[in-house]
Amino acid sequence: MAIAVEEVRGRTQEMLPEIGDATKVAPKDARELSRLFFSRLATLEEGTPEYSYARNTLIEMNMSLVRFAAGRYRSRNPEEMEDIVQVGMIGLIKAIDRFEISREVEFTSFAVPYIVGEIKRFFRDTSWAVHVPRRLQEARVHLAQATEELRSRMGRTPSTRELAELMSLSEAEVVEARVASNGYRAASLDAALSTSDDSETPLADFIGFDDAALALVEDFHALAPVIAALDERDRRIIHMRFVEELTQAQIGERLGVSQMHVSRLLSRCLSRLREGMLAES
Repeated sequence: MAIAVEEVRGRTQEMLPEIGDATKVAPKDARELSRLFFSRLATLEEGTPEYSYARNTLIEMNMSLVRFAAGRYRSRNPEEMEDIVQVGMIGLIKAIDRFEISREVEFTSFAVPYIVGEIKRFFRDTSWAVHVPRRLQEARVHLAQATEELRSRMGRTPSTRELAELMSLSEAEVVEARVASNGYRAASLDAALSTSDDSETPLADFIGFDDAALALVEDFHALAPVIAALDERDRRIIHMRFVEELTQAQIGERLGVSQMHVSRLLSRCLSRLREGMLAES
């Protein structure tokens, strides 16, 4: 610090002390200095250099509050600690911007809930593998607590009805919360699952796939009455060409006509089918 705390206690609010590295101010000194800076900040015009200096110094002096709050979550995921601190800084800045010295409340008591709130919001928004509404995220926690309470009380897994009664929810809402809980964690498609013969198979092998032919069902359904309206020979030609997949020459041999004539017949049939489909739509 460029100046001792004792030297600034008697100063007027007309001039703020210059602090070299505010991040190194001891927590006890930071509390004393914060009162002085907040008192002066309330009299300064936002956007002026003096206002920016006072606000930035308050942020730097109280970074220890963020580190303290973030330390509670150190065991969750050490790799996220830097992100947690950054999120906690947002809470600190919000607390500084909303704090009023006239309330006669310690800034520490005022700021910590803001910091912890931002950190909890960070976990809520990033911990879920699939994003679900906030009410369902909260319902998942209550569901787990209710399930544990009833299991310990009854010695068995509670039913949906019993959970609904304890949680004061409908059975449909309990089922919805259970389904939403599946979105908290995601399993890898390469995860090995044990089968009945004690072998292991990747999860991806158990997942179904879209059948491209299903997209044609609606078209076939609409086409059926149009084909039924054709005469017998035209239906036979359509069947040989698109079901038996015969060439025009092979169809001509069966019908005893030339390939060119088969081509004209097919064109006429397809035109009628196209017109019939368009008329249906």
